[in-house]
Amino acid sequence: MTGSVRRDEYPSPEQRMPEWDGDHLHDRASGTADSDGEVLGIDPAELGDADLIRELRSLHRTRLDTLRHAADAALATHLRRTAELETEYLARRPGREVDPSRLREA
Repeated sequence: MTGSVRRDEYPSPEQRMPEWDGDHLHDRASGTADSDGEVLGIDPAELGDADLIRELRSLHRTRLDTLRHAADAALATHLRRTAELETEYLARRPGREVDPSRLREA
């Protein structure tokens, strides 16, 4: 018999990351800045649709490797950038297509 894993024993990456301030959209005008103030990417609002999709694909392609093997600072940057890009995508597509085969029955 397998025991259940208590969620509080394994905090989310956001809870573990001292670099994650939870306010990933605090300064959208200048892009994302690291702790030294260096900009880490183009403001998602300035990206064209094709570039936004390309950036999202790249982040999702590297997600597991970053989660498993990257330094805490790199994971925090990955989380922050993913949140920024996904927020922009959803803002552009509030009525995005939902695949009926991905829905669960109530």
